[in-house]
Amino acid sequence: MSKSTFSNTAMETLQWFVFLLAGIVALPIVIGVIFEMNFEEIAGLMQRSFFAVGIASLLQGLFGHRLPIVEGPAGLWVSVFAVMAFTGMQNGMSLTGTLQNLMAILIVTGIFLFLFGVFKIAQKLLPIFTPLVTGIFFLLLTVQLSGTFLKGMLGIEGDSSTIQVMEATIAFLTFVLILGLSLLRWRWLKNYAILIGIVIGWIIYILVVGVQVPSVHIGLFSVPEMFAFGKPTFDLSVIPISFILAIIIISNLVASIVAMNQTLELNHNDSGRQLNQGTVLTGINHGLSGVFSVIGNVPLAASSGFVTLTNQKRKAPFLYASILLIIVSFFPPIISFISSIPSPIANAAIMASFIQLVGLGIRNLASEHLDNRKITIIGVAYLVGMGTMFLPSQVFQALPSMMQPIMSNGLLVGTMLAILIEQLWKNK
Repeated sequence: MSKSTFSNTAMETLQWFVFLLAGIVALPIVIGVIFEMNFEEIAGLMQRSFFAVGIASLLQGLFGHRLPIVEGPAGLWVSVFAVMAFTGMQNGMSLTGTLQNLMAILIVTGIFLFLFGVFKIAQKLLPIFTPLVTGIFFLLLTVQLSGTFLKGMLGIEGDSSTIQVMEATIAFLTFVLILGLSLLRWRWLKNYAILIGIVIGWIIYILVVGVQVPSVHIGLFSVPEMFAFGKPTFDLSVIPISFILAIIIISNLVASIVAMNQTLELNHNDSGRQLNQGTVLTGINHGLSGVFSVIGNVPLAASSGFVTLTNQKRKAPFLYASILLIIVSFFPPIISFISSIPSPIANAAIMASFIQLVGLGIRNLASEHLDNRKITIIGVAYLVGMGTMFLPSQVFQALPSMMQPIMSNGLLVGTMLAILIEQLWKNK
């Protein structure tokens, strides 16, 4: 390997690594706040998340769908965790007991996904994910998560309920810097736009705002703990919830694979096999998430936005970054340092990559002639899905507990509605 090739691979690996980190650091903290965890418990959750994401991404890249798609904590699972915490307290269950129940749901969901892939059931769902459905999925996904990213950029997190002007200013400077670099003609700057943007934004944040480092003693080396919340609690109620979640996760997997194939300009004639293998590995990864007590990991569609933004289409640096993440997960001081990436900066980087995902959604919708039937389906699914996102969570309390995390998720409601209408309303 020549020196220039090695240098390019090293830089691309580092940028993939930074992108992996940006997708991890926020959600474990959110879950920690919901379940009233202390700093050490959140640090442990972060360590296990690093390990699980690294393993999941590596396995998918080598043996699953074999695409450079980051596996990361799923917004769907955060919704499930939040709803289960609320309903669990209503039913007199402790937060620890709820977490043990959630780990059981993760494991059973993984079993369903594994079976769907092994018996080639997943590929039978492929025809329903038309360009119309995937286009709606991408647009609703960006709408759903843009609010979370924007709040993070504005510093509205934890105890902060108002805009933090200085943090927000630095975040938007980072956002504009990443976009500006990605539009330049100089390939080197364009290819490393996210890495450069995060590093510069982080330095400015430290100089202007500063950082607070908790005075807690941590060891130099530790192995990620298994069953950190105790042994999973299995009962019959987890089966229907897990089955529904498995079907929904397949829809996310299809959208992520379609997006990356389009970005890499790949024309897979055997997309069914690609989906089956990806579903098998997603099942295994969900089982690992349950064993290591972390949020369920799914393929992140934002990966295609990252590839488009940086023009990094090689898979090898992605695999090296996944291995690096696994290694780092055994060293708590490094995790503590990485976890100090300011949330406004990480959210600004992800928001920049989501711009490309908006374009991908529009291209999917425009790939076929938009007649009155398709425009009606898009309008109904988009408005109902987006409207659901603005409903307060209390309105769903009358529904069965297994349906609450599904019906309160506008992305899922809109996507399922698009599938249902398109399958029932056929062209003559």
